[in-house]
Amino acid sequence: MHDDQVDVTADIVAILIREQFPQWSGRAIQPLLSTGTVHAIFRIGDGLSARFPLRLGDPTETLAVLEREARASAELAQVSRFPVPEPVALGKPGAGYPMPWSVQTWLPGTVAFDADPSGSDAFAEDLAAFIAALRDAETRGRRFSGDNRGGVLAHHDDWMEKCFEESEVLLDVPRLRRVWSHFRELPRTGADVMSHGDLIPGNVLVTGDRLSGVLDTGGFGPADPALDLVSGWHLLQPGPRDVLRRTLACDDLEWERGKAWAFEQAMGLVWYYAESNPTMSRMGRRTLDRILASME
Repeated sequence: MHDDQVDVTADIVAILIREQFPQWSGRAIQPLLSTGTVHAIFRIGDGLSARFPLRLGDPTETLAVLEREARASAELAQVSRFPVPEPVALGKPGAGYPMPWSVQTWLPGTVAFDADPSGSDAFAEDLAAFIAALRDAETRGRRFSGDNRGGVLAHHDDWMEKCFEESEVLLDVPRLRRVWSHFRELPRTGADVMSHGDLIPGNVLVTGDRLSGVLDTGGFGPADPALDLVSGWHLLQPGPRDVLRRTLACDDLEWERGKAWAFEQAMGLVWYYAESNPTMSRMGRRTLDRILASME
């Protein structure tokens, strides 16, 4: 999926486990088919999973990221009303794999890409309960400090320009430019709250049309209160989306900003993963279609 991608195999994982965590040696190692774009994931026995960064980076910087994600995941686990993976260990480079990697608990369930809960009001209520619990968590004086989604919409103008240029033969770019010109001007009023940051179908587990767990929790941190509302556009049809909004008591501005963050994310997914990860690209198109339909 990436020009600088690092491949990792089950044989490499087995060697790393045997050398660094012999207490798990001999457990079955199963590569997981995933739409994820950041990590290769391997199941270790029944209760653990290992995550290997896909993109080559400086090992020291990668370790710092993994340590930060582990702290964030542990903090989110303390406030979530639904099961989330918990950090277990950090591994070192070895066996031909050049970077640190992580181990966390395994959660059962089916990702929302494969068990579509988009028409379920009960799922929307569960999703709202998850978001509300995160919003109630203490920021402890922390504020958004990154350069990804969750800060100032207009700071993404350069990225959006690249998305528009790359999407000329894929999407109705003139119309989408007009939409962004509206979104980028939306004012920010609410203070930062704690947020998951990436509530897309691949990070949500479903059992029987109910939310049964949430994955990829390492981005837990302070952000625009509207950020986790991207879930309404990535995951829900209009009826359940209204349930999410009512349950969270979103005003018009907050709801529109959530739509804006979903738009920013979806625009990048369509072209970047058009060939390398068609599932993610299709998700981006579906989200854009939902946003445009809501504006007609």
